[in-house]
Amino acid sequence: MEKLKTGFHINFANSSVTRLFEGEPGHLVPSACHFLVESDMFLMAGRMMGHSFLHGGPCLSGLSPAVVHVLLGGNPETSTVTLEDCPDLDIRDTIRLLEGESQLSEKDKMRIQDLGYAWDLPSVTESNRKWVFEKLLIHAVIGRVTRQIKQLRRGLKETPMWTVLTQRPDTAALLLPKEGARNICPEVLLQRITWPQADDDDDDDDDDDDCSADSKCRVSGYLQEFITRATPTELLNLVKFWTGWEVLPTALSVEVTTGRYITASTCFEILRIPCHYKDYTSFQSDLLASVSTCQTGFGLL
Repeated sequence: MEKLKTGFHINFANSSVTRLFEGEPGHLVPSACHFLVESDMFLMAGRMMGHSFLHGGPCLSGLSPAVVHVLLGGNPETSTVTLEDCPDLDIRDTIRLLEGESQLSEKDKMRIQDLGYAWDLPSVTESNRKWVFEKLLIHAVIGRVTRQIKQLRRGLKETPMWTVLTQRPDTAALLLPKEGARNICPEVLLQRITWPQADDDDDDDDDDDDCSADSKCRVSGYLQEFITRATPTELLNLVKFWTGWEVLPTALSVEVTTGRYITASTCFEILRIPCHYKDYTSFQSDLLASVSTCQTGFGLL
C-alpha cells in the first residue's frame, strides 16, 4: 500500500519509478499517464485497496476529496476542487492567474488561452473569467483522469468492499482516510505495549552489559521517553518497523536482549532492544536509524 503512494520501482514508460498517484499530501490524484491505464494498473490498485482494508491492513490515505467524491459515484461538477489538487505545477500556475480580479497581461491571456484551447474551452473574458477558472480546474484535476478513476472503481467492485461502500457510505472515510488521520497517539501506543518483566533469576548486581532487571528497566524507560517525544512521522515509522505496516495492533511486545542492533520480528510484533544502552542519546540515535529502514526491509537491520 505504501508503494501506491510513493511509486513502484519498475520501469514503465522510461521511468525508474512508476507513480500511480501524484500531488501534494492530502491532495493526491491518479497519474494522467495513459500507459498506466492501458496496463490496468489502477484496476490492480483498486483491488489492493479493497482487499487490504477487508483483511485489516493499511489504507490508502491522502487522496484528494474531489477524487474520492467522483470515485464513489459523485458528479465531477459538484466536487470541491482546489488549486492544491492540481499536481502539475505549470498548469496550476496558469489557472491561478484567473483567481481574483486583477488585470491580466497579454502574456497571461495567451497562457490561459493556449491551455483552454487544448481542453476545448473558449477564450477568457471579463464575463466568463470565473467560469473558465472552474472549468480549467475541474478538468486539470478530474477530467484528465476519468479513465483512471473508473478503473479504480472497477477494482473496488471486484472486492466485497464495494458492497460495503454502497450499503454503508460512512465507511468511505475508513477506506480512504484523510492525510494525518492515521497519526498514532503516544498514549494509545504505550497502553498496547507488553513490557519486559524481571525474571526471578535476574541478578541486580550483575554488570550492566548483562540483561539484568536494571538493564530492562533502563532500556524500557528509554523507549517510553522516545515514544513520548517522537513526532507523528517517527511514531508511524516505529510501528511500521515493529509490525511491518502502519496499522496499530491491539498488543505489542518488547524484549530486552543481548545483541548489537535493534531488530523487530514483524510477524510476532516483537521489538528486540539490546541491553547495552547506557544513555538516552545513543539509544535514540540507533532507534531512529533502525526505524528508517521500515520502507525497505520490514525493519531488520
